[in-house]
Amino acid sequence: MPNFCAAPNCTRKSTQSDLAFFRFPRDPERCRIWVENCRRADLEAKTSDQLNKHYRLCAKHFDPAMVCKTSPYRTVLKDTAIPTIFDLTSHLRNPHTRHRKRIKELTEEDIRKIKERRCKQIGNMFELFFVIHLFQIITLLPLSCLSLSPVASSIEQLISKKDAVVEDSSNNEDEPQLSPEEKEFRDYLRSLFEVVVMLGKQNIPSVTDKTSETERDCSNFQALLDYRMNAGDEALKKRFEATAVNTEYLSAAQQSQLLDICENTVREEILMEVRESRFFSLVTGDTVEFANEKHLPLFLRFVNQHNILREEFLDFLPFDGDESSLVERLEAQLTDRWGLSMEDCRGQAHKATGTSTTKMKAVAVILMEKYPLALHMPCSITALNIHLASSLPFPNVQIVMETLRRIDAFFRTPSTQGALEKSVSTHYRGNDEKGAVLKQACDSHWTEQHSVFDLLLDMLESLVLCLDSIRDNENGKFTDAISADAYSITETLADFEIIVTIVILKNALSFTRAFGKNLQGETLDVFFAANSLTAVLHSLNEVIDNIDVYHEFWYEEAVNLATVMEIPVKVPRLFLRKQRAADVGEIQAEAYFKEYVTVPVIRGIIQEVEDMFSETNLKALKCLSLVPAVMGQMKFNTSEENHADVYRNDLPNPDTLPAELHCWRIKWKHRGKEVRLPTTIHETLQLPDVKFFPNVNSFLKVLSTLPVLKLEDNSVETASERLQAYMDSTPVKHRSKSLAVLNVNAHVKHDLDVMVDKYCRLYPEDEPEAESEPAAEEDVVMT
Repeated sequence: MPNFCAAPNCTRKSTQSDLAFFRFPRDPERCRIWVENCRRADLEAKTSDQLNKHYRLCAKHFDPAMVCKTSPYRTVLKDTAIPTIFDLTSHLRNPHTRHRKRIKELTEEDIRKIKERRCKQIGNMFELFFVIHLFQIITLLPLSCLSLSPVASSIEQLISKKDAVVEDSSNNEDEPQLSPEEKEFRDYLRSLFEVVVMLGKQNIPSVTDKTSETERDCSNFQALLDYRMNAGDEALKKRFEATAVNTEYLSAAQQSQLLDICENTVREEILMEVRESRFFSLVTGDTVEFANEKHLPLFLRFVNQHNILREEFLDFLPFDGDESSLVERLEAQLTDRWGLSMEDCRGQAHKATGTSTTKMKAVAVILMEKYPLALHMPCSITALNIHLASSLPFPNVQIVMETLRRIDAFFRTPSTQGALEKSVSTHYRGNDEKGAVLKQACDSHWTEQHSVFDLLLDMLESLVLCLDSIRDNENGKFTDAISADAYSITETLADFEIIVTIVILKNALSFTRAFGKNLQGETLDVFFAANSLTAVLHSLNEVIDNIDVYHEFWYEEAVNLATVMEIPVKVPRLFLRKQRAADVGEIQAEAYFKEYVTVPVIRGIIQEVEDMFSETNLKALKCLSLVPAVMGQMKFNTSEENHADVYRNDLPNPDTLPAELHCWRIKWKHRGKEVRLPTTIHETLQLPDVKFFPNVNSFLKVLSTLPVLKLEDNSVETASERLQAYMDSTPVKHRSKSLAVLNVNAHVKHDLDVMVDKYCRLYPEDEPEAESEPAAEEDVVMT
């Protein structure tokens, strides 16, 4: 269905031209400016949400410099765009014409109020101007580096045309009335979308298995439609009352159309906030399976208009092809389809396991080559030691990490977890304190903790005894599948190469354990972690310099554990066979594990730490000293300007940054005794006067999006956890990408009317003829 321009004396609609049509902004202040410039009195009583939903302005009312064409199919506005080009007089040449869009006459009182608002806003800017000016004089900075915010020029546009014009009175309603057929059709569509949204939110598969040959294979979707009709849904009844009993109400293609529109509508709600915030970070999860194909989950992290950090799930990306093709698809998804700019990406994190680890590391390198500010960092929801171990491209290390994931999945059921706790209690009968600690760890996802390898070694004997007991299954408590899994895990753990690898990982990663915990801690902990990296790398390099001594102790620890568990100490069979084939002399076990396990693991950890925490990454993290609590801990002796060049181009007034930072430090250093220093970026951004420090405000927003920083609200499930819950509870054959997006984003506001509008526009052949003026769902509609 077409979009109509809301501007007075403008009759353009989307079906008659290739013009772009733009929503009224959701931000109340910016929306108010648009309404004032339009001079339509009937719009003033409407909320910004109502205007955003129902009204559009065509591109002809904006300065061409404010309109950007991001692709052949998408045109967007700049964040500061305000409509200024209007025809407010042409109707006067035909005074007998009836006008639906009545132009507001500005009275002297209206002009006075507009002037007052302008003066107040400009006054606020001059207040900041004065403060910066004062401190620049103190610090002998040249006044020439000052520049007023471009907001002043935008405010001038509010009174650019003061001549009021009078339009003849008209009592026509702004929105055209729908015909009975159109209203009936839209009510029918609304009922369909309600069912689809419920399927997604409640994680109900749209199809179900056929129970018998005699029963009709009725989908869950059709069953819910039947239920609604029986409950009195008149719109559905009128549509399907003549349909045969055994006939599907909607074809698979129509159901797919409904799902696509629901999915895209929910995603667009998130993307609107991302575009408004501008800066974001890209986070990918571990690959998931749909229809026997691997897909990569995509998340975006951003700070919304309320200065709250969000991390939302957006879509799945096919994982096939090489690294270059994956990067191309990723860029196309973000730019062409979602209307974002990779130039605004400030961070990337990839949670990968197994063979996909190497591929995602290559993807991160390619993205950083193209976009240097898309800093590659570990993800805040993954312990650093687990990330480092998962990133090592060695088969024995990858087997250990895969075994940990299998152990975690195996002991999730109450019966298997109870068996493990019983085995721990039996093994540590003489050490109740140690046993209590390990039993508590069994209840808290110990395979995801920083000290996972320490816990694994402490629990290894109990773990193998428990798995042996489950495998024997003397009391018949466990199924054959569970017994088979227990046998497979035991065989892996009873290999000396795996024992050695676990011991070396535990000892090598002990140097990064405290560093990783601080990265997932409070803002002050992250700041100190960034300053302690040199010491961490020094310790790891010291191990390399004295590898013979360290390896001797670590190898002895592995041999002692293997002896207790009656595991033979030997070189892997595959290596021995290659040695015999090459007619090379026999190698000793200790020398083999030093050359092929210890040295590669240590060097791999050092390389990964250096890559993940480059000089640029550390500069960004050290800018966390902008948080007042960190400044206080440093006795207000910080030097953020030394690291500010990382994000200099992201600041509104970079030339005034030194003076502004000086003001910022003085503000908190000389605060009242009753004033508490904010401890996090979130607290700092919520301060009402942070807007008077525009550079600091921008800095904090960009820093907040970095994926290494933890999300503030730990009481709410993250998007990654909600996605994992969906995958765990949904069999592969019942998984749907569209329903997954709806389920994970059940908290996102959805508008059924927007879905109906979009359906009518995309599939007009399914809708009765209409001559109405509805509003479409997208930000920009191109024909």
